[in-house]
Amino acid sequence: MSFILLTAYCLLLTSLYGGQKLKVIVSIYPLYDFVRQVGGESVDVKLLLPPGASSHTYEPTPKVMKELSDASVFVKIGAGLEFWAEKMVKASGSKRLIIVDSSSGIPLLSADPHIWLDPLIARDIVTKIEKALIEADPYNAKVYKKNASIYRERLLHLDKEISEKVKTFTIKEYVTFHSAWNYFSKRYGLKVAGVIEEAPGKEPSPKHIARIIQEVNRIRNRVIFAEPQFNPKIAEAIARESSAKVLYLDPLGGQKGRETYIDLMRYNIRVMEGAMR
Repeated sequence: MSFILLTAYCLLLTSLYGGQKLKVIVSIYPLYDFVRQVGGESVDVKLLLPPGASSHTYEPTPKVMKELSDASVFVKIGAGLEFWAEKMVKASGSKRLIIVDSSSGIPLLSADPHIWLDPLIARDIVTKIEKALIEADPYNAKVYKKNASIYRERLLHLDKEISEKVKTFTIKEYVTFHSAWNYFSKRYGLKVAGVIEEAPGKEPSPKHIARIIQEVNRIRNRVIFAEPQFNPKIAEAIARESSAKVLYLDPLGGQKGRETYIDLMRYNIRVMEGAMR
């Protein structure tokens, strides 16, 4: 290839890939952080679900449809978490959208799509994101590969850090607000003894509440883990009945002090450590 043609080709690539940031849409905050960690300054990432909101009650707006139609990559968890995603993608009319289903190839646990709460599964999600960004923006492939490699090592360190802390726990069972912590528990040898809200938006029956109180009494740590995305009234009522206290685990983050996935997971393990050590 002549120098002139090579120069023209490089300018074309720059105009296609290097002149503007890659537009990426993500469903939840942990994915937002994963894309930021891999994409760095080369991506413009937008979050659909505001911090503090629940994916179970979210409904996309026309503005979101427009943003999705302009994006190159859409990253979702899958496994039924974003039940609205397929309809949203169709409504956007986008023909070139690369869709990352984070749960693809992951052995799923029944009724729990919260796969990202296992840091080793999070590493797999980061790899999926890396591949999608490279496919959409090969001009910055080296950047994405380097960033993803560094971040996977940080997640590996996080996994070891959590494992060491869990080894100090004298209590290995706990009660949570909803079914979010099964992947985390499976990874670290813990057990969810009871879940207050068995299905999104389903108020627990008196019989179910009595069973939860029985489990709190049995495991004797006198703690119920609520979540900031949900109304704590039921958890507080059960806590009063069982002489327990309410502490908060956060599966999504995006709040002050929990702006990154790693900070979020360190927050959660500190809360658990205080109640279960």
